[in-house]
Amino acid sequence: MRCLPSLLLLATAGVALAQVGPDVVTGDTSVHDPTICKDSGGKYFIFSTGKGLEIRTSTDRTAWTLEGLVWPDGAPWTDEFTGTSNGDLWAPDCTIVDGTFYLYYSASTFGSQHSGIFLARSSTGLPGSFEHLGLVTSTNSEDDHNAIDPNLIIDGGEWYLSLGSYWTGIKGVPVAAAAPVLETNTFDALAQRTGGTTAIEASVIFKNGDFYYLFTSWDQCCQGTSSTYNIRVGRSSTLNGGYVDADGVALTTGGGTLVLGTHDNVVGPGGQDLFVDNDGPILIYHYYTADGPQLGINHLDFSTGWPVVV
Repeated sequence: MRCLPSLLLLATAGVALAQVGPDVVTGDTSVHDPTICKDSGGKYFIFSTGKGLEIRTSTDRTAWTLEGLVWPDGAPWTDEFTGTSNGDLWAPDCTIVDGTFYLYYSASTFGSQHSGIFLARSSTGLPGSFEHLGLVTSTNSEDDHNAIDPNLIIDGGEWYLSLGSYWTGIKGVPVAAAAPVLETNTFDALAQRTGGTTAIEASVIFKNGDFYYLFTSWDQCCQGTSSTYNIRVGRSSTLNGGYVDADGVALTTGGGTLVLGTHDNVVGPGGQDLFVDNDGPILIYHYYTADGPQLGINHLDFSTGWPVVV
């Protein structure tokens, strides 16, 4: 499914979709698959896809500075999955717990299920400060899912990881707190595309009020201004399943309400993350212009029960 050219043309189950551009950002904002967290001193950190995983910081969520890499000397334990020395590492996910940065990230190659998800930690979030904790989970061609695009939610003390791309879609699994260990080998089915494409990835589970919201990216990433990425969502009253879109269609049978798609000079938004700042829920993502990939930041309004970009 290709993105429509304007969000003004789109509405689902009475959920109005505004055509809204991202907030102004400055500095080094050329990112893929950004994840954001904020330390106790108020400094923002964005980690993103790239060789060694890129780190950017900001004091105001507007002006961003490239600080360096999580792994400035490479990450040889990932070479098995990238097929090369110091290959690109994908889609990190940052959570700060009691002052410690926990960073999940993945290693693979395009179109492959030979993939691994890893965990690292740091007391500062700065380049070269991270400790490699180990491999969390991996997949190969015999599996029905793909071990990339990890995202952590901590709910009532439970650490729960969503992951996946293409094949049978998005899975979820409880993981040990602060350790690269699965609590079970049984994965929950959270979302799956049906029809002519299985293109779904970049999951994020975000709790707001009485609901868990599962955000995903659909269609094609990383094709510059030919990208068709778009951000979709469903919700559930339980963490580990039962997600439906605004029309009541289960996400496991192809449901997904559009949150943000191509409009104006914003092409292929996706690879998203969410967090709550002092001014409310924040959505961050990448998108494309003629100048290349860019960082997008928007507020989200949940007042209708469904997230709307504002």
